[in-house]
Amino acid sequence: MGSLKKKLPSPFNSPVELGLRMVFLLQHLRPQSVDLQKLIMLDYALVYSADLNGPESLHTPVPHRGNEIYTRRDLIQQGLHLMSSKGLVHADFTQSGIVYLSGDRARSMVQGLSAPYFQTLRDRAQWVISQYGNWTSNELSALFSQRGDRWGAEIEILSRS
Repeated sequence: MGSLKKKLPSPFNSPVELGLRMVFLLQHLRPQSVDLQKLIMLDYALVYSADLNGPESLHTPVPHRGNEIYTRRDLIQQGLHLMSSKGLVHADFTQSGIVYLSGDRARSMVQGLSAPYFQTLRDRAQWVISQYGNWTSNELSALFSQRGDRWGAEIEILSRS
């Protein structure tokens, strides 16, 4: 008799993980609100900060990681929805579209998580917002377009050595 295995959701690159990162970013942006496109780019900068001449990246750089900017949109939207249902993120409907801001419970959650990963996440979020928090979505898009052809290429070169 075959065993029935229930497939458990992966904690990596899940709406929960991306939603938590959104809470950290939005808490550091507080009281500023931002659109989804800017959050996607800030998340990339948070995860791969070394690509932008920042501190060590939060996650290990992978080849062709620049494409992640285009593939995470749905997961980030799901994460924002999940975090908004818990009072950690607030969505505001404006004439120019939906913007997101830190929810009422975000501060206590961000301060309450003390594992080393979350301490590093807090540091990276602070760095990202200090560097790019005042940039527009268009300015960030231009930066990523300019650098996109380089992301992943250095890993391919190293792997050939």
